[in-house]
Amino acid sequence: MRNNGRVPSSSSILNRFTDPTRRWFGGAFPAPTPAQQGAWKAIADGENTLVIAPTGSGKTLSAFLWALDSLAARPDRSKGTRVLYISPLKALAVDVERNLRAPLAGITRASQELGITEPSITVGVRSGDTPAAQRRLLAKTPPDILITTPESLFLMLTSQARETLAQVGTVIVDEVHAVAGTKRGTHLAVSLDRLDALLDRPAQRIGLSATVRPVEEVGRYLTGGRPVSIVQPPSTKQWDLQVVVPVPDLADLANQPGESDDDPTRSASVWPHV
Repeated sequence: MRNNGRVPSSSSILNRFTDPTRRWFGGAFPAPTPAQQGAWKAIADGENTLVIAPTGSGKTLSAFLWALDSLAARPDRSKGTRVLYISPLKALAVDVERNLRAPLAGITRASQELGITEPSITVGVRSGDTPAAQRRLLAKTPPDILITTPESLFLMLTSQARETLAQVGTVIVDEVHAVAGTKRGTHLAVSLDRLDALLDRPAQRIGLSATVRPVEEVGRYLTGGRPVSIVQPPSTKQWDLQVVVPVPDLADLANQPGESDDDPTRSASVWPHV
């Protein structure tokens, strides 16, 4: 287990992406965050990776962007899901739109601008709310990237739909801190090992987590005891505290601007002003 607190330079890590991805990212963001830099290095090296960083650090985009770039660079890939994103939260649509579809659209536009063949990457969502007709369509025409929940993954592995997962090379587990050490997390760990049993070689696992302890134990949970690179760049809380009052002088509430002698609400109270 390797704890990677240091991060490479932003220019060196972006050079590991294809031209369209670099072009989109450079136009959308001033620079990679420390969490993204450390995550991309470990992921690009093929390591199982646990990224621990607070909300707003760009850690989810770091996993999705590398997956998108890898798929775009392989237009001749065979049929089947290649990237599996698992979230314990049912509100998956927000993650799809913000962290997947936006960069996918940006990479497509960048490819057009560079005169490069546009990537053809499909995305599907399967959860407990997915209609039966849609589930059958996902099994018949599996997307390149499948976004699902731990429970739906279990159901897939227990049905004929498991064959659509036989090409998975990357598994992204979001919100690891929400499942590690729980019965639900144990259930997910079993499903991940069942998935690996379908594959020619174990999938690369990428875990995304808010601050959690003990870090090493969570890393072992993510990979089932296999080697893992932990990316946990230093972070400090930024406080933005303001004290706002509805009147200029709290010591003289009865004589504030806007008050009149015949105002029935005139009193030594702040609530009429609020």
